[in-house]
Amino acid sequence: MKKIKSILIANRGEIAIRISETAVKMDIKTYGIKTSKEPGAYYLEFMDEVIDFTELTNDIPEFLDIDRIIYALKEYDIDAVHPGYGYLAENPYFAQKCIDEKIIFIGPSPDAIYKLGNKTIAKQIAANNNVPLLEGSNGNIRNTKHAKLLAQKIGYPVILKAASGGGGRGMRIVEKEEDIEKMFRMAQNEAEKAFADPSVFMEKYVRNPRHIEFQILADHHGNIIHLGERECSIQRKHQKLIEESPSVALNDELRAKMGESAINIAKASNYRNAGTVEFLLDELGNFYFMEMNTRIQVEHPVTEMVTGFDLVEWQIRIAQDEELNIKQEDVKLTGWAIECRINAEDVQTGFSPFLGTIDQIQIAKTKNVRFDTGISEGSNVTANFDSMLAKLICYGETREKAIQNTLNALSKLYIKGIKTTIPFCKAVMNHPKFKSGDISTSFIPNEMKQLFYQEEDEELIAAFWASLNHNVQLEIEDNTYVDYEKGKNITPWLMNKRLKSL
Repeated sequence: MKKIKSILIANRGEIAIRISETAVKMDIKTYGIKTSKEPGAYYLEFMDEVIDFTELTNDIPEFLDIDRIIYALKEYDIDAVHPGYGYLAENPYFAQKCIDEKIIFIGPSPDAIYKLGNKTIAKQIAANNNVPLLEGSNGNIRNTKHAKLLAQKIGYPVILKAASGGGGRGMRIVEKEEDIEKMFRMAQNEAEKAFADPSVFMEKYVRNPRHIEFQILADHHGNIIHLGERECSIQRKHQKLIEESPSVALNDELRAKMGESAINIAKASNYRNAGTVEFLLDELGNFYFMEMNTRIQVEHPVTEMVTGFDLVEWQIRIAQDEELNIKQEDVKLTGWAIECRINAEDVQTGFSPFLGTIDQIQIAKTKNVRFDTGISEGSNVTANFDSMLAKLICYGETREKAIQNTLNALSKLYIKGIKTTIPFCKAVMNHPKFKSGDISTSFIPNEMKQLFYQEEDEELIAAFWASLNHNVQLEIEDNTYVDYEKGKNITPWLMNKRLKSL
């Protein structure tokens, strides 16, 4: 067993900070990558040493430049690399290059990444191990004629999916035969652009399912466990926005069945490290394998909150060949956790990206609130990176308390300078059907007539934010006037007073 003493974190933002915090706890030296697109990035403050990639002259994005990353690992004599999520996290070629250069890749084997990253192969693995599957093609669709014949056999509606993809790209729902040629071409073109692979396959489309995923841990000694489920049904265009653990839809019996299927997938693919097996759950309680993500997930904190396990720590420990000392019977889901993704998007204009500078951030942290972020005051939000700014994760002894704690935290979370999805998250938390647990992947289009929630005094608060650089006079309820000098921060005062008018 080789103990890891140094890690290059080949990622940015909140996940880079998240990995660094655990590495520091484990007395491991951390290295980060400085890029030309954000040379003053907040995450670099959390690294023991920064490797400068700002002078690279090629056209390959820094976090995708395999040769340069391998060169840096060798140049600085770094033991291991953690890819986080996205970028090179599910790239089998990168994982193999690390192995060839005697560098520890903190993740599964290249073979497992390849097999499970190709959905047609992954579905075959599931079929061979008695894991339930939706009716669909046995492989990739050859042409439009093939697509039509299969759709007639399966029955409409069907869904086309990119074989090498994820995140909703290369995915098209086909309701009727006259649309199949157009949707097939669109799915192929999008898959080609996103994944450099135009291959698509077909499945029966399930209306209003839940999206349920199981967290897996597997070591190099044959031990595999699951850490329960996450409900990821609050989605827009197949992009997750709010997640929770556990799920109201599962009882102990169903949890055991789905967990066993997830473990079977991991066993059959000789899986090692942390991974996530994703399922669709229909309204009758039938579940179907979708895919396996061979990396840490964005939503992993909700599992950490209800189980007490540090998933990044276990990724590192497994990578250095430690044996899992957790048995399945040791895993207990205690309480409830909800995660809200805070994105730089304007909800009122259809979630369009919003660019700008973060002028101010306020968050009230308590023992039940975790705020994972890669931004700070002064950070620039550009088009170069994903729109996710932060994750607000809240815990409660029950789901009802978790929702209330989330609402409390959202009411005290302010990001000044740009528009975010905070009003959307408030709207979901206040929705009666979400509160009752009556949700599905169609929740947003079917149930949400308004995509944002407005606090009673929100317009007044916004006006005061705008007036911070001016002399203002405030009229409070008893007709007493209070003068605030230019530049004075009146926000704390506002939080404790109900204003009548300006």
